[in-house]
Amino acid sequence: MEHSGLTPSAPAASALAAAQDVIRQPLGQVLPRLSATVAPLVPHLAVAERSTHCAHSPFKSHTAAGVPDGAVGRITSAELDPLVASVSAGSPWQGTAHIGGADRPVLAVASEATDRGALLVLVRADDGPLAASDTAVVQALWDLVTSHFDRLVTEALPGTLARSRASAGERARVIAELSENHATALSGLLSVLRSRNLDDAAARATAVDLAVTALVDLRAETERDRAVAEEPATDAFARLTDSLRPLVRHSPVRLEFGAPESARPLAADVAHAARAVVRAMLLTCLDQDAVSRVHVGWSLADTELRATVRDDGPGALSACSLGPQRVGERLEALGGRLDVDAVPGWGTTATATFPLGTPQAAPEDPLAPLGARELEVLTHLARGHRNRVIAQELHISESTVKFHVANILTKLGVATRGEASAMFHAVA
Repeated sequence: MEHSGLTPSAPAASALAAAQDVIRQPLGQVLPRLSATVAPLVPHLAVAERSTHCAHSPFKSHTAAGVPDGAVGRITSAELDPLVASVSAGSPWQGTAHIGGADRPVLAVASEATDRGALLVLVRADDGPLAASDTAVVQALWDLVTSHFDRLVTEALPGTLARSRASAGERARVIAELSENHATALSGLLSVLRSRNLDDAAARATAVDLAVTALVDLRAETERDRAVAEEPATDAFARLTDSLRPLVRHSPVRLEFGAPESARPLAADVAHAARAVVRAMLLTCLDQDAVSRVHVGWSLADTELRATVRDDGPGALSACSLGPQRVGERLEALGGRLDVDAVPGWGTTATATFPLGTPQAAPEDPLAPLGARELEVLTHLARGHRNRVIAQELHISESTVKFHVANILTKLGVATRGEASAMFHAVA
């Protein structure tokens, strides 16, 4: 069904239908649909929001449909701060603001539907005056959207609500404490004091330089953390490497880095937690004897960030070894997990996995991933046939049947033949 936006002469029924269409969207599609809906009233190049209904990512931006990528520079949460402070709820504001790295005409609309307020900013295509009736419609629509999602959060299922609150709490703890940065600075100082390559005078001078640099970096880090709600993965990893290098500056351990290939934006809580977890895992690795090399890497898939720390130590670490560093607590808050693979005499690989956004919805037909031959095999499985019978019926070998069965279980995401058969009967 083709979506049509609001127009100045749209009847009330059309306006209500458009509003319903917006709030029915998944969270990730609300802003794009809202942008398309109000475009006929307020032509714009991009739209951004600062709201509290999504603790995982309170800041979002979107380039309007039909606008080339790059027409508006990267919009940041910090650029919205002056508007958050000055625009009153219920009073749409037209004017010029510094958005996307330049001064641009905007329409800013604030709502009090959430406890801490919500702001919608439309980066306009021109600076002509807007009719009060049009801005009032945008205001009403934004109030409706924020009120709807605030209610969803308030009445969320216990598990969903707990995770949302845990995610928000994790961000607050990381921003407020920055304890891992202190640990990095102290470990750098300890590496100087333990070094046998520096005399007393040189060690004191180096330690003072490290301490001063660490204090400056901590203050700058605090300001950056307060200013951003998301950052590109490459930038987040670069900040991590800058914080890790002092740990081995005067150590024989060689630190290697594997940067992510994607610059995909990461939510602030994910970026902060990933850096904190990697620092904690690295500190644990460096506490071992006989470690000469450690590799730190990030990789991104569609739905997750994997942060890996691999050493060439004795291979005696376990998930429990990382407990004192609050690794498990941080991962649990974001719905992540920790996997530790230790091989005695060869080293340890610790991998922290962080989910990114909402996984793609499963296809309507759960059997869609299966090929024609796999569907035939599954049909026989659903009838209770064993591999030998299936092989005879399909004129293939038993090993080929086993191969198809393994593929079927993998593609359907089930563990047993019985579960695959149940899924077949549920669809049939």
